Amino acid sequence: MQSFDNPLAYWLALIRVPGIGSRTFLRLLETHAPEQVFKEPVSALLALGLKEASLPAIKNPDWVAVERDLVWLGQAGHYAITINSPDYPRQLKEIADPPPVLFVYGNPSLMASPQIGMVGSRNPSTMGKETAFNFAKNLAECGFTITSGLALGIDAASHRGALAANGFTVAVAGTGLDRVYPASHKDLATQIIGNGALVSEFPLGTVAKANHFPRRNRIISGLSQGLLVVEAAIQSGSLITARLALEQNREVFAIPGSIHNPLARGCNALIREGAKLVETTQHIFEELPPYFQQDEKFIATDNQSMLDLEQQTLLNLIMFEPTRIDYLVAQTGSPVEEIASTLLILELQGYLETVPGGCYTRLK
Repeated sequence: MQSFDNPLAYWLALIRVPGIGSRTFLRLLETHAPEQVFKEPVSALLALGLKEASLPAIKNPDWVAVERDLVWLGQAGHYAITINSPDYPRQLKEIADPPPVLFVYGNPSLMASPQIGMVGSRNPSTMGKETAFNFAKNLAECGFTITSGLALGIDAASHRGALAANGFTVAVAGTGLDRVYPASHKDLATQIIGNGALVSEFPLGTVAKANHFPRRNRIISGLSQGLLVVEAAIQSGSLITARLALEQNREVFAIPGSIHNPLARGCNALIREGAKLVETTQHIFEELPPYFQQDEKFIATDNQSMLDLEQQTLLNLIMFEPTRIDYLVAQTGSPVEEIASTLLILELQGYLETVPGGCYTRLK
């Protein structure tokens, strides 16, 4: 067997063994240091409950990959934190199946900071993205690290909101940290590294696979004091994360929405099941331990006083769900051309957006 002076090498080799997940790894740690596992005879390994499919990788580890890991870890800002390290986040160690090794690219001390996880749809509405951005920004201003999954949609808006506040944000990846998924978020990942951290349990070279993302999600909720779901369809993966958070004894928060909005049904379902209905960040602070509570700082920007009477009257008729222009004509008695002109002004000022079917939806 190849010998390494650095004990971490054997941790890196063991996490690469097929069939050894978090639970099996942690069970092995009860009786063996990782280096000892590689020295055991086959009979002893089978007696430990390991599957035969795992044995070839134990008897012939991928030391080339381990060497690459060690080279990567030798670079500035690159870390691997093992579960027996004092730097391993206490919150994460409390869950049923914490990852034995956490790879970190950025500031590892953030793992111990008070965190709010934020998740939601990959294809949110404009209002959903704006809501996620504003909540993340305010929570970051109040001292929370915003933790999410670097995905499209709500995840990205949450990371960007924290960055806009010059706050901290953690992105938990479903790949190795030598790659970014989705690739379109490379610039965002770079910004996060500069003011936060990328985190993964997957070793270098690991590509994105569907089964990686539920595993990633348990880390998002496990690191956090509470999880906020912004927009989610009824079959959304965000609901899986919320249920994981409940199993981990974390607070779950959800932003409600219209019964006609498919992207609100997941959040509304969570609220029916006992999640805290959230309209402001103060609602989040009320559910957290006293030492996390902060004064409410978020005051929504309100420029409606700058609208003239006609614009304000029309805006008050438009709901936070698709509203047809013929309804507005019937309610105001104004010509359709005049209403269309006012709607365009309101849209340009960010008060509403057009949606399919010739309808408008209010944003604020």
